[in-house]
Amino acid sequence: MDIRIRFLGAAGTVTGSKYLLEIDDHKIMVDCGLFQGLKELRLKNREDFPVNPKEIEAIVLTHAHLDHSGYLPKLCKEGFSGPIYCTEATADLVKLLLLDSAKLMEEEADYAKKKGYSKHENPEPLYRTEDVEKVLPLLRKFPFKKQVSVIDRVQATFYNAGHILGAASVELEVTGIEQKKKLVFSGDIGRYEEPILYEPDVVKEADILLIESTYGNRKNPQGNPVEKLADAINKTFDRGGCVMIPAFAVGRTQNLLYYLKEALDQKLIPEVPVFMDSPMAIAATELYVNHAAYHKLSAKDINEEDSFLSFRRNLQIVRSHEASMSINYVQKDAIIVSASGMMTGGRILHHLYNRLPHKNDTLLLVGYQAEGTRGRRIANGEETIKIFGQMVPVNCEVVVIDGLSAHADQDELLRWTSSIEMHPKRTFIVHGEKESATVFSELLNETYGWNTEVPAYLDSYELFKGI
Repeated sequence: MDIRIRFLGAAGTVTGSKYLLEIDDHKIMVDCGLFQGLKELRLKNREDFPVNPKEIEAIVLTHAHLDHSGYLPKLCKEGFSGPIYCTEATADLVKLLLLDSAKLMEEEADYAKKKGYSKHENPEPLYRTEDVEKVLPLLRKFPFKKQVSVIDRVQATFYNAGHILGAASVELEVTGIEQKKKLVFSGDIGRYEEPILYEPDVVKEADILLIESTYGNRKNPQGNPVEKLADAINKTFDRGGCVMIPAFAVGRTQNLLYYLKEALDQKLIPEVPVFMDSPMAIAATELYVNHAAYHKLSAKDINEEDSFLSFRRNLQIVRSHEASMSINYVQKDAIIVSASGMMTGGRILHHLYNRLPHKNDTLLLVGYQAEGTRGRRIANGEETIKIFGQMVPVNCEVVVIDGLSAHADQDELLRWTSSIEMHPKRTFIVHGEKESATVFSELLNETYGWNTEVPAYLDSYELFKGI
């Protein structure tokens, strides 16, 4: 049995995770994500897929974020019809995220056509809701640590990776004629001191390892996020402004609500309205009730009237588009949490459009901002940002709190790798920008003596021959 791997995404970038395994004449994929950020990357979403989708027999997902699952509707539209294996929570989140993604794409295409700011006469979304509907019946959901047959002689096991609800590291065990080999895909590793999710599981053996390197070149001490949040919020209120927090609907929004309630309970910030303005975040938050085994929260934590998911004296759930737009009239002393986290789409855009010019307001960045996204450009200090086809001045204060990211930092990535008792024969550093991946590759080599490589887009490697 021969095994090859081809890197169709997340190679030299943090988005577009797609790894193609060719096992003799069989083809399976791990992850199926959208490219985001730089235009040259986003254009790859519309290119012909490097492999005939009809030839792919199965897909295994590490988790639901769009940079890992968001290309599924496009692949199904082009002919993929095999099973998609994932955890139970991931399956529910994938449904939410993909339906929301399609809706936003449709709305953006319609708006661009109406306003005439697209270079295409008739702009089309990458996919539509009916394409998402083709994906959903293909989902096969399983709990952590249950071995699942993907194709003949290939078994998958999901291990908790932290990061978001249901996120997994995936172990693929391939049984050859004479040998067994274990291929481990880290997925996105979460942090070790999270209030909601369990810390990542230990994976002890790997013949081949693919590990993310989002923060492979950086350390992000968490410190006390409640005090950091409170400081930024209070400074904004002192000058008569509002706080905008772009946050991923799955993961960061729930953690933010937890920390904001802590700040209110400790009286570190005044009693002000907290607008949760993301329909998907609302639905995703409700999934914590259905997936109690995937997090630390008790039934009381979730269901009591003043829990962090519903602290009714402050939290205002914004469901309708009209209610979202009405927040523009709130001039001071309010916190607005809205998706998307990297400001690539969603309701956060109209808040940015209206509030970036206001000197009294604050844009609070709490998650990773990929290269080429609005979030990265704002964090880098650009003075104007294009939104809805218009250049908008960035006059508000911009505050970055790195410790609130859902990704393990360099020290935590080393902590995770230190548990691997059987050192991998080859380790591929993925899901990181070039500098981050290169630094982490060198660090793993220096620390453990591992054979590490940083693959490029479309690189192909022979992993095993004749096992």
